Amino acid sequence: MELYYYLLFSIAILIAVLLVRYFILTKKNAPVRLFAEALKNENSGHFAEAVITYQNALDEVKKIRFHSHLKNKIVEKLKVLNTVIEYGQNARFIR
Repeated sequence: MELYYYLLFSIAILIAVLLVRYFILTKKNAPVRLFAEALKNENSGHFAEAVITYQNALDEVKKIRFHSHLKNKIVEKLKVLNTVIEYGQNARFIR
């Protein structure tokens, strides 16, 4: 067989693997579900619960390694929430 047949065959297998991975990942949407739950907790004012849920979502994203944009959003949310919690604790201490 010629070289381009091997190349086409390997490209077809690669596309098939990527499609299967994509469909499996869309069914296992745990990080997105956890992110939405943490966002609800954050909007309700339950910051400690939101931090825990965001950390769980971050762990799930690290397992999958497919949602890099979601990972960045979660890291930024965790930074902001930790700052808000620390500010609240300091304000309570000063009063």
